Amino acid sequence: MATDSLPVVALTLGDPAGIGPELIARLLAKPEAAQQANLVLIGDPWLWEQGQRIAGVQVATVPAQNLAKVRHRSSANLPAFIAMETVSSTDVMQGQVGAVGGKSVLQVLNRCMDAALVGDIDAICFAPLNKQAMKLGGLRHEDELHHFAEYLGAQGYFCEFNTLGDLWTSRISSHVPLKDVASYLSVERITQAAELIYKALRASGFAAPKVAIAGFNPHNGDGGTCGREEIDIIAPAVQSLQAREWPSDTPFHGPFPADTIFLKALAGEYQAIVTMYHDQGQIAIKLLGFSRGVTVQGGLPIPITTPAHGTAYDIAGQGRANVEATWQALQIATRMGTAHRSKQQATA
Repeated sequence: MATDSLPVVALTLGDPAGIGPELIARLLAKPEAAQQANLVLIGDPWLWEQGQRIAGVQVATVPAQNLAKVRHRSSANLPAFIAMETVSSTDVMQGQVGAVGGKSVLQVLNRCMDAALVGDIDAICFAPLNKQAMKLGGLRHEDELHHFAEYLGAQGYFCEFNTLGDLWTSRISSHVPLKDVASYLSVERITQAAELIYKALRASGFAAPKVAIAGFNPHNGDGGTCGREEIDIIAPAVQSLQAREWPSDTPFHGPFPADTIFLKALAGEYQAIVTMYHDQGQIAIKLLGFSRGVTVQGGLPIPITTPAHGTAYDIAGQGRANVEATWQALQIATRMGTAHRSKQQATA
C-alpha cells in the first residue's frame, strides 16, 4: 500500500505495568488497522514482545531508524517500529504504580511530540497511562493534557473530549476539586469549549454537528432559586454562540438540565454535550459504553487520542484486556490526522 495518501499515526505502548502493551498487540493484529493509516509504533522492544505474548498474537513490524523516514517508506502494509530504551523489564512490577513506568511514558510521548512539531507525524494514539506514575516519574502538570499543551506550544483554549461513537462531550473544568468548579465557569470558557468541540467534530467527519450546553445546578437552577450560574453565565454564553455565523444552522443550544441532557443526545438530537465538570459527563459516557469510550485531547496543534479507560492494573498480564476502545481511538486519530494533514498541505 502506498504511503503518500495515508496519515502518519504514532502509537505508544502506554504504562509498562498496565494493559497497554497487550492492547496495542491486539490492535495491530487486526488486518484492517494498517489499512487506515501509516502506523508507527514507538517503544521498548522487550515491552512490545511482552504485549504480544500476553495477547497471544504475533505481529510483524518493519524496523525504522527515525520518524522522519516513516512518511516516505514504500509500503505501509506493516506497521513501522521505532525502538527506544526507556525502562528495564527488571524494574517494572506488573500491575503496580511505579516511577520508572511514568518516566518511560513521558520519554515516549515526548519523542512523539518532537516528531509532531517538525511535521513527521499527523496524529498520536497512546495506550493507557497512569497519572500518579507519571507524576512520580517527573510530570510537573496536573495531567497529560497540560503537559501536551505546554510541550506543543498550544495557543488558546484546550480541554479533553470524551467520545462514544457519535456522542462527544467536553467540559469546562476537569481534574480539579468539586468545590472549586464554580470558579471555573465563565462565558469565555464555555464559548471556547463549545466552539472547540464543534470544530473537532467537523474534523472527525461530522458535516453538521449539533452541540448542547449543560446547566450547572440541579434543575438548571430553578429560575435562580437554586443557583444563578445558568442565568448569569451559561445562558449568555449560549446566546453569544448563537449570534455568530456557522457553516450550518445554529449548532448550539441550551442550557439544559444536566440530569436529562443525555436523553436528548441518545435520541439523536445532539452529537456533543458541553458539561461543566468532570463527572457530569464522565459518569454518563462510561455507563453508556465503558469499553468503547475514547478521550480526545482537544485544542492541541495535532490530534491526540487514547482509550478512555485506564491502565487496569488489576488485570494486567492476564490476557483479558478489551481492545475495542483502543480500536475506536485509532479510528478517530486516523480521521482527524487526515484532516490535519490536509490542512497543513493547504497552508504550505
